[in-house]
Amino acid sequence: MPLSKNCPKMSLRLTMVALAAALAGCSSNPSDSSYESQGPISTASTTSSQSPADTYGADTATSYEPVLQRVSEPVPLADGHPNEYVVQVGDTLWDIAATFLNDPWYWPEIWYVNPDIENPHLIYPGDVLGLIYIDGQPRITNVRASTYRLSPQARVTPLSQAVTSIPFEAVAAFLSSGVVLEKEQADSLPYLFQTRGDHLIASAGNEVYVRGIQDDVVSARYNIVHIGDPLIDPDDDRLIGYHGIMIGEGSLRRTGDPATVALTSTNQEAIMGDRLLPASVDVPLNFFPRSPSSDIDGRIISVVGGVSLIGQYQVVVMNRGSSNGLSVGDVLSVFQYGDVVEDRFGGGTVKLPDEQAGTIMVFKTYDRISYGLVMEATDAIHIHDAIRNPI
Repeated sequence: MPLSKNCPKMSLRLTMVALAAALAGCSSNPSDSSYESQGPISTASTTSSQSPADTYGADTATSYEPVLQRVSEPVPLADGHPNEYVVQVGDTLWDIAATFLNDPWYWPEIWYVNPDIENPHLIYPGDVLGLIYIDGQPRITNVRASTYRLSPQARVTPLSQAVTSIPFEAVAAFLSSGVVLEKEQADSLPYLFQTRGDHLIASAGNEVYVRGIQDDVVSARYNIVHIGDPLIDPDDDRLIGYHGIMIGEGSLRRTGDPATVALTSTNQEAIMGDRLLPASVDVPLNFFPRSPSSDIDGRIISVVGGVSLIGQYQVVVMNRGSSNGLSVGDVLSVFQYGDVVEDRFGGGTVKLPDEQAGTIMVFKTYDRISYGLVMEATDAIHIHDAIRNPI
């Protein structure tokens, strides 16, 4: 089911160093000896503290090494798939994958790097992607590079023209509106301790005193967040976090304990006890979809924006996180729980089967919760719907 091409998207560089990690994650048996060489790809150095997603925007290295891909049953292709596809401005990797595949998260299984194209780890608008078969297996490869690559000016082409995995605008609400705070995170954040001057509340233009800011520099920017309603895990009734309400922004004027923060913009009054979050939030946009490495069975517990019906490209919060084996790039299927209905003919009650309603890609994880972007919505998605490994 291809995604809509009408959603706004912002594209960034797509590096194939992530593909190596994603391929490893998609292989169910790392020790399987039936692999084939995928040709040269670019490699980039990372430190031990970096995850593969941290390297997607890194500069391209010039050394290459073969990628090994597991040979398995052919990946199911989409009905009516094209043999070639011209990459369009605004495409994402997920859009392109859905054009060729029934399940876009299989993309790393069939991507084949063309060694004849300079910088094969990048996909640009105008590139022609073709469906080919190698040893009986379907493969997608870049069969013709666009003028972005062929022109001598390719090296100065803005990076925003390269294809990315998810559209930045789709997660903009996550960055600018209400957030969810884990309980431990909320307890450890700096907090508004006192307003400066004769004010019980503060707004743009006022200064406030804050405790808990450590080792930061003057002019560092913060989001002011009010702690809202508690979030209860529907599986065990435990408090796992709070809804956060964005109050405004502030800038650090003086370090110390307490520190002084000037409120630069507010959409409602800040009060004592409000928390401070760093204004910059690291959200990777470039990664390959893959199945989780662990069995996941959780629920959607919140949606950014507070709507009751959840659709494509909305951000949701789930009650599973890194401690459950989730990581950035993991794809999950959404299931609506089947109702229990009365059998008027045979007597008794019958539980209807759970029905798949969409697909979510994880883009940020914490210990017990994670954020995901709805990539497909084949039916209405609701809070408390189930999230499970893709099928």
